Amino acid sequence: MKCPFCGYPDSKVIDSRPTEDNDRIRRRRSCLSCGMRFNTYEVVEHMPLMVVKKDQSRQEFDRNKPLKGLIRACEKRPVTSKTMERLVDQIEKICQQQYDKEVPSHVIGDIILQQLRDIDPVAYVRYASVYRDFKDLDSFLQVLEDLQDEKD
Repeated sequence: MKCPFCGYPDSKVIDSRPTEDNDRIRRRRSCLSCGMRFNTYEVVEHMPLMVVKKDQSRQEFDRNKPLKGLIRACEKRPVTSKTMERLVDQIEKICQQQYDKEVPSHVIGDIILQQLRDIDPVAYVRYASVYRDFKDLDSFLQVLEDLQDEKD
């Protein structure tokens, strides 16, 4: 494994253990050149999951895209990066289980909204405002009213 710090092409594994969900193996490594330590993850390789966009174009699922949206929605909120990573893991797992090779993009957005509603209502509203493309104040207020009704 190439060292991310110095680029040396070899490292040794110091520790290996499964992640909490047992879907990956976390390996703690040490560079044989500079001695820096870093983590790698071993994952089962699946057939690539394709995301079908609104315009019917297709692109390979990229876990960084939902993660970037979550980071933006959760900015300055008490949501940890570990929670966001777990959420993206859940999204990927659900999509792999429920969809053979292609998943509509709206399904991914719906899963994120479902999860964010329970995690952080403010992040939920932020994400919904972009995902649902609010055109006016009434659509925004409707989401807030729905949240308030659920809370009561």
